[in-house]
Amino acid sequence: MSKKITTGDQLEIFLQLLVKESMEKAQEELEKLSENAIPYLREQEEEVEEEEKRDEKKKNWIDRDPEIKCYLPGVPRATYMNFPFQIFHSEKAIFFAYEYAGAVRNIYLEDPGPAPVDSWMGQSWGYWEDNTLVIEVTGFNDQTWFDRSGNFHSDQLKVIEKYTLINNHTMNYEATIEDEKVFTKPWKISMTLYKRVGNDAQLQQFKCVEFVEELFYGQWRGN
Repeated sequence: MSKKITTGDQLEIFLQLLVKESMEKAQEELEKLSENAIPYLREQEEEVEEEEKRDEKKKNWIDRDPEIKCYLPGVPRATYMNFPFQIFHSEKAIFFAYEYAGAVRNIYLEDPGPAPVDSWMGQSWGYWEDNTLVIEVTGFNDQTWFDRSGNFHSDQLKVIEKYTLINNHTMNYEATIEDEKVFTKPWKISMTLYKRVGNDAQLQQFKCVEFVEELFYGQWRGN
């Protein structure tokens, strides 16, 4: 006997599609920026240009993308991957938990100064500008990518995130990327984040397996 689709089911399906669409749009925006607008440095002719480094990474992403190897995704990539995250907060603390690779971020509410050590997710310091949560993230290593197109950064990366609640189910997200070793000027990405609803709206236990995507689907992947 087939299950009757209720209005609640329809809403859940609709929101899941919105989440999927949001992730796809984020990837499309990054790819568009990669091809046309990301302001990579152009060094002297005898030097390898940053764009050439990016293109070489993109060509070999299936072997080199840190995400494929189950490493922590970094910021802002953790926000627009096809895995949910949850924000826990009180008057004294803000904490981000990500489904992918069990990544977490503790948001300092007072400037902690320079990070004691570089890391995959960086060090985050948050404060409020009216109804917008602003988070400055520094202290990165140079190992994470922004996407599967090979866009990268150095250990001088600084990300300024802005989270603005639109209503109970949507939030505007903006990230400004600065890195004087790799880019000529700061550049931005922005997107709408959609809240997951329903009885199963919770972080699942995700066990990442290195290169599993290629193992299962590589035979259907184009060159």
